[in-house]
Amino acid sequence: MLDKAITANQIEPQSKPARLYSLDALRGFDMFWIISGEGIVHALARATNWPVLLWMSGQLHHTDWNGITFYDMIFPLFLFIAGVSMPYSIDYKLSKANVNTVADLPGVEKNKIYISMLRRTLILLFLGMVVNGLFKWNGYENTRFASVLGRIGLAWFFAGIIYLNFNLKGQLIWFAGILLGYWAAMMLIPVPGYGAGVLTMNGSLESYIDRLLLPGRLHDKVHDPEGILSTIPAMGSAMLGIFTGSFLKSSNLSWPMWKKGVVLFIAGLILIAAGSVWNIYFPINKRLWTSSFVLFVGGWSAIFLAVFYLIIDVAGYKKWAFPFLIIGVNSIFIYLAAEGGINFQHTANYLFGGLIQYCTPVWQAVWLAVSITVTQLLLLYFMYRKKIFFKI
Repeated sequence: MLDKAITANQIEPQSKPARLYSLDALRGFDMFWIISGEGIVHALARATNWPVLLWMSGQLHHTDWNGITFYDMIFPLFLFIAGVSMPYSIDYKLSKANVNTVADLPGVEKNKIYISMLRRTLILLFLGMVVNGLFKWNGYENTRFASVLGRIGLAWFFAGIIYLNFNLKGQLIWFAGILLGYWAAMMLIPVPGYGAGVLTMNGSLESYIDRLLLPGRLHDKVHDPEGILSTIPAMGSAMLGIFTGSFLKSSNLSWPMWKKGVVLFIAGLILIAAGSVWNIYFPINKRLWTSSFVLFVGGWSAIFLAVFYLIIDVAGYKKWAFPFLIIGVNSIFIYLAAEGGINFQHTANYLFGGLIQYCTPVWQAVWLAVSITVTQLLLLYFMYRKKIFFKI
């Protein structure tokens, strides 16, 4: 076991659970597309008109409503990764307290974990509003309170509460109850003026609750993709990560690392199949965060992690993933910086603009996009070498 086990016959030295290189790399891979990767692909697609790049460019846009693209998976994949990290971080806290399970924790120590989780959630809620433009105050009615970071904080927090207070069977019951309960609510509770089961932007129960209860401005006027009700199934995305983290950190001679990676890959395929079947009755929809979306994207998240895990942690091929690693270990920082904290385009123009101007106009956009990524990586590499990590 990665947690500290103390029995009458066995005492293991206290140590921090090994950090999964593949998890940090996958987090960086996921964040890469948001901070600048999509810009490179879009620019290449315009410059070349190659079919594969045009297809990739199309995948780096959100779907209008029902359906799925790669870009729709970026947010839930990040939430899944946050869930995977939880069993490792909680077990480290248990090892420091010299206990094996949360149930063995003294009340004071358990409260410290809750306070730490709540603090992280509140900070993410605040930072999410900052990204939305909180400091450009334009009145309460023009302020958007829901956010990507806020949803990550809330879904991670409540999934963590379940993890800390229920065994695996209880966690699975909660997971099933969340997805089935959300499906039932969306299909059976009538919305005034629309009725029950109307899964449109105007007529869905999720949108109605946003209009009724969510303060300030909604992202889509009548609906917010990070609204109140759809944060509940987002807990399911975090819980899938928690299940995965618990599985990967378990120690059992009959479950070597390579076998865990293969099983995780197969589990991903099963989840994709389950989500596809549920899609027939409850459409895959990122904006509503439908239960079928949770399963489908959770399956892809498991497959992505399995591939990274098998290549990096099992086979030991790590060097290729270093750019993703330095993004992943400072993912919140680079997200905040790219969303308005730092003008990377201005810096890239200053550093590389003299060379880029000699390219043809259509390729100038490509090299500008590449130079933005290089500028970001240089900053992140400096922070990595200086051991500067932005943690919440």
